[in-house]
Amino acid sequence: MGLMMDDSRPIFVQIAERIEDDIIEARMPEETQVPSTNQFASFYQINPATAAKGVNLLVDQGILYKKRGIGMFVAEGARAKLMEKRKELFYEQYVVTMVKEAEKLGITVEQLTEMVRRGEKA
Repeated sequence: MGLMMDDSRPIFVQIAERIEDDIIEARMPEETQVPSTNQFASFYQINPATAAKGVNLLVDQGILYKKRGIGMFVAEGARAKLMEKRKELFYEQYVVTMVKEAEKLGITVEQLTEMVRRGEKA
């Protein structure tokens, strides 16, 4: 079926984010083996070198680690580390942007809070 590409970001970054999502949503628990780069490449119909680049990005961040001769595994504490990273990104991408836009439109903190509460029920 192929990976749904978002042209604004490199494919290897999107692969890394898919793996992160699987770890955050506990589809890839800590200390379990993750698919090989060839399996990722086959599943997403991409070049194995591109898949490897995405996996290595997570190795560099301490999210995945290699067991010699066996394969890649999810590191202990990976989920908590990813949750912190994603919360910070959420703050920067959504909260800061929302507050700036609210200020431009003259929306008070109280009104904004009410809008968020209304959104919870939607």
